[in-house]
Amino acid sequence: MNAGRTVPNDTGIEPGRGRIKCVVWDLDNTLWDGVLLEDGGVTVRPEVVAEIRRLDELGILHSIASRNDHDAAMRRLEEENLTEYFLYPQINWNPKSGSVEQIAKSINIGLDAVAFVDDQPFERAEVEHNLPAVLTVDVDGLAGTLRTPEFRPKFVTDESRKRREMYRSAVDRDRVEEEYTGTSEEFLATLGMRFTISEAQREDLQRAEELTVRTNQLNSTGRTYSYDELDHLRQDPDHLLLVAELTDRYGSYGKIGLALVERARPAWHLHMMLMSCRVMARGVGTVLLNHVMSLAKEDGAVLRADFVETGRNRVMYVTYAFAGFHEAERDGNRVLLQSDLERIQPPPGYLTVTVR
Repeated sequence: MNAGRTVPNDTGIEPGRGRIKCVVWDLDNTLWDGVLLEDGGVTVRPEVVAEIRRLDELGILHSIASRNDHDAAMRRLEEENLTEYFLYPQINWNPKSGSVEQIAKSINIGLDAVAFVDDQPFERAEVEHNLPAVLTVDVDGLAGTLRTPEFRPKFVTDESRKRREMYRSAVDRDRVEEEYTGTSEEFLATLGMRFTISEAQREDLQRAEELTVRTNQLNSTGRTYSYDELDHLRQDPDHLLLVAELTDRYGSYGKIGLALVERARPAWHLHMMLMSCRVMARGVGTVLLNHVMSLAKEDGAVLRADFVETGRNRVMYVTYAFAGFHEAERDGNRVLLQSDLERIQPPPGYLTVTVR
């Protein structure tokens, strides 16, 4: 039986390529020339705005960490029609490391996926000391730095171009949720969520590879698959490659889940299961897994699943345990999990699931 090819660490991509998911910008003498509260008028740097827009087209997000008066700074950004580019801006008088950390938490990405741009050596040093995983960037020589592999994703998909829009929808959801007075489950029921599972098509593969590269916390193995490998496995009759998409009344979350299972007897083998961190709080983390479990049970097999501890994916182990898996084998950080499929959870009542 053809097990396919997997690449645990090296896909031929430059080291660190595409690892930056968000650039956090200072304002004074960085985004604009001058100090807003001292000079009165400041001039936005067109070359910086051009870089922000270019990276936005690649699917890289932006935010702000600035010691400044919040209202005055936001007014200046509004005058330049720039506010839409910045998610969860932190404009206050706190240490910038705290602001950067809050931004990463709000977006739900690792600190190693964040770059911080500032003109002041002191501010960069403060962030480097407190958040060593963050890539700090001097605004001098900015254009060259922003064209290094860390800022260059391998693929730019339609979903990449919509990433900011999807996160802005998330901001709206978060605001409504904060104001909601009922339970979490009652709030989720107001969203009208639709979860769609389908067999991967060729047009899904760029996003599928991107998911294997970008997803850390809800990734069962941390293994990266290339476009060509996924295409080979998609067409292999012994394998099933599934993608999941989520929408609600605020818009689309995009393609947020991926599963790769090898169909055999007496056991199906789940080589990969991952979900985007964007949906971690939406109560959909087990839906794709339960679907695979149902397919295996219908085929009269048990289901085994690979899990590799990466230091960041503990929540995925908990997801398997919650679904009734137990450890069948362990070799260091590599675990083989198994379920006899006696208990398969139905989808939550607030979710409509469609299988294509």
